[in-house]
Amino acid sequence: MIDPQDERLSLVRQCALVGIARLSYYYRPVDESQTNLRLMRLMDKLHLNCPWYRSWQMARALRRKGHRVGRKRVRRLIRVMGLRSLAPRPNTSRRAPGHRVYPYLLGDLDVQRPNQA
Repeated sequence: MIDPQDERLSLVRQCALVGIARLSYYYRPVDESQTNLRLMRLMDKLHLNCPWYRSWQMARALRRKGHRVGRKRVRRLIRVMGLRSLAPRPNTSRRAPGHRVYPYLLGDLDVQRPNQA
């Protein structure tokens, strides 16, 4: 006869099968504090009035209203709220259509010593 205790998987094995760390099994999310919820309401109003504000501008506006808040905290709350700035992002990787493309002249050169290139 098989003992029912032998058929159960250990927690380590269960987590390995599911593909999560054992610490994640025990994690319980923590709710936002009342201060953060109040800040998030203010940030939502600010975002409706000025949707182009990024985290540093939002933090500065909140500080002007008398709240002691840093940019990193505001950035985290923006990420939690899912807000996105409407300001255009810099596009430094895309070249302009009319610009000339210069060849890379050091492609075949094997640099062996300082100041060779």
